Amino acid sequence: MSLFATVKKKEAEPKEKLCGKIENVKVLGLGCATCHKQLENAQKAVKNLGLDLEVEYITDLEKITAYGVMAMPGLVVNDKAVSAGKLLSESDVENLIKKIGG
Repeated sequence: MSLFATVKKKEAEPKEKLCGKIENVKVLGLGCATCHKQLENAQKAVKNLGLDLEVEYITDLEKITAYGVMAMPGLVVNDKAVSAGKLLSESDVENLIKKIGG
């Protein structure tokens, strides 16, 4: 009998599990530097999570307003606007995707 119990680490969620639940990630913007930075952060987050999808960048104002977003940049996951008017960090985007996919 050991004095110290071994603690089993919680295994990371398999990346495939998120892949099936996340259908698309889109950044909404009008071409400004902040919107391009949001696109970059979203692309890195998708890559870090091992998702096999491309982040779409939408600049068409009619399409943007169809999501109900009036402030840029916007972030859309699974065709639902999840952020608007705020530059999210790479880790913020990852956390949103995990929350929606998990």
